[in-house]
Amino acid sequence: MGLFGPPGPHAEDAERRAKTCCSATDAVDAQNVADRLDIPFYALDFEREFARIMDQFADEYAAGRTPNPCVLCNIWLKFGKLWAYGKQVGADFVATGHYARLALAPDGGLRVARGADRGKDQSYVLFGLRRELLPHVLFPVGGYPKAEIRTIAREQGLPVHDKPDSQEICFVPNDDYLDFVHQRRPGRDSAGAIVDEDGTVLAQHGGIEGFTIGQRRGLGIAVGEPRYVVGIEPLSKTVTVGRREALDKGGLEASRVNWQGPAPEGPTPCLAQIRARHQAVAATIEPLPGERARVRFETPQPAVTPGQVVTLYQGDLVLGGGWIDRGLDLPES
Repeated sequence: MGLFGPPGPHAEDAERRAKTCCSATDAVDAQNVADRLDIPFYALDFEREFARIMDQFADEYAAGRTPNPCVLCNIWLKFGKLWAYGKQVGADFVATGHYARLALAPDGGLRVARGADRGKDQSYVLFGLRRELLPHVLFPVGGYPKAEIRTIAREQGLPVHDKPDSQEICFVPNDDYLDFVHQRRPGRDSAGAIVDEDGTVLAQHGGIEGFTIGQRRGLGIAVGEPRYVVGIEPLSKTVTVGRREALDKGGLEASRVNWQGPAPEGPTPCLAQIRARHQAVAATIEPLPGERARVRFETPQPAVTPGQVVTLYQGDLVLGGGWIDRGLDLPES
């Protein structure tokens, strides 16, 4: 059918363009690749729809949660709006450059699977793909190491063969999340107190959007030994800090769960990954009513962060995943 340009905002700073994935320059790069391959190119403007992702990002931080906008972009735009447009013009597949694969599960259905290059694997952010969409998805680079993809691109004369990896969220200038939230939601009063685990006030803070679970630096307190953010309470605007061991959780509860395979009928062994760079750990998943689920880790995990996502695996295959609502305390010994 053709190659479709990126839908996101328009970053123009040269250094910024090298670190993000959705600038106007990226669309030009995509068009140059399409010209080199002699295939049609279409640039789709989803800026209005993309504003939903930016609004959700700001609202989540303002509510004391830590969002993952890349997951929403995949669900709403790349495999949502883009696929809807593709069907209108007769496309059979939507293909992206994610480092992930598709593989047959034992039940005969397709699932997202980890990419061959484990250091670049992006299956974690693809749990939200609907099961019925998977037969229409292609991940052409997911079976190769990234270094080999660059070699292939160079041999084919593609002008992006040495383009730097994107490293930042495309709509957050200079990686300054706090400034973005303040600009998107001006006038919001979220200042409050920083307290220890006993409730003793240690300091005042300028807004809960400046904190995330597990944060150590920039707390504005000095107590003689390291302290970490272990809790954020949006109603009271309180940030709780504690020792490193206070970060450990025995599991989590998640909502808006999407199953790529058959939903488990009861507690089921799996591997759970709670951050992009987190090593998936042995766990048990238990489905709950209302597209919810409870995950129990075999060994405690630190910094379970509301607003982030948990992706569940069976081996290399994605079973499903959801949005973390809260961490579960360790059982009392």
